[in-house]
Amino acid sequence: MSALRPPVAHRQVLLELVRQRAPSSFHSSAVGGFRPAQSPSHRLGSTVPSSSSVPCLASSSRLLHTSAPRCLAQPAQQASTAKETPASEKATQTVQASAWTPNSQRVGLIAIKQGMTSFFLPNGERIPATVLQVHTNQVSAHIGFDKDPSENPYTAIQVAAVDAKGRNHITRQVLGHLRKAHIKKAKKVIREFPVSRDAIVPLGTKLSAVHFVPGQSIDVRAITRGKGFQGVMKRWDFKGLRASHGVSISHRSHGSTGHSQDPGRVYPGKKMAGRMGGNKHSTIHNLLVLRVDSTNETILVKGNVPGPEGAPVTLVDAQRPAWKAQKIFRRGRLPTGEALTGKEDDSIYLAQGVQKLPFPAGDDKLARTLPPVVEVGLN
Repeated sequence: MSALRPPVAHRQVLLELVRQRAPSSFHSSAVGGFRPAQSPSHRLGSTVPSSSSVPCLASSSRLLHTSAPRCLAQPAQQASTAKETPASEKATQTVQASAWTPNSQRVGLIAIKQGMTSFFLPNGERIPATVLQVHTNQVSAHIGFDKDPSENPYTAIQVAAVDAKGRNHITRQVLGHLRKAHIKKAKKVIREFPVSRDAIVPLGTKLSAVHFVPGQSIDVRAITRGKGFQGVMKRWDFKGLRASHGVSISHRSHGSTGHSQDPGRVYPGKKMAGRMGGNKHSTIHNLLVLRVDSTNETILVKGNVPGPEGAPVTLVDAQRPAWKAQKIFRRGRLPTGEALTGKEDDSIYLAQGVQKLPFPAGDDKLARTLPPVVEVGLN
């Protein structure tokens, strides 16, 4: 191998070429173990431009080792820091906090259904209400914020809730996923909520019951309560057959289900007797928030909620009122038909009596600044 080495004079010419064309950040990866000086300004005849103006060293690529960088568009230190920065932190840095608009879509909450009670309005009216407890909600993941909106417009926030009794009750995959979001306690329920890009919440943020405001409407979604095998009158509200004059004991049956010879079968999806509840999700729209208790992390909503007691339910801002507000906002008109000036308060888009919504979310820090209990009709 020593016979193949170039003469000393040739080596000196080669090293001089490397000094002129190689940047100062190159180390021993250059030919012949050459280590350039820290500052190229003292070298005579050196015309090494700045790193921002050099696109690539294509002409000198054959003089450099394959492990040496060939492009100076990004310094080595900046490239290393960019690799170390997680995608979730990039998304948090790029998305700036902005004000709420009718086009904004906030994150939801995960609650536990505790049962029903009675709620009395200030005028003495008694209405049925359901007690929902917000159980240790924390943001566990960001979805789609680090991607180009033109390629992937879907953005969502993942929320983990309901502390587990021990780490042995949760799989290692879930524990590792929560560890990335700096969540120390194991969670049993994880849900994903589609949100707008301006409604991002930092990872690990503890969401509170003050995320919703008394007087606004929310949508509640949960798996329905299982009722076992039921007939068509209970399951599908069939009228039933006549209870006399020869119908015998079949007055609660569904009657004929098929057709004649053509097609000679029962169509799939025919309403018949079968398992009722316990296997499908149900959503109740536009439930009025009556009371918010930040001390006990409970929310009272008007009416019934699907699911048995102790079951997890998801709470989000009501979609139907939001659609109406978005139409007004996009048209640039008030509900009365007048043009928007841009100085209107948020209350024109919200329900009557609601001034503002916590944006991007109501966390535990906001709960400390508010009264412990807020109800409808009370200031």
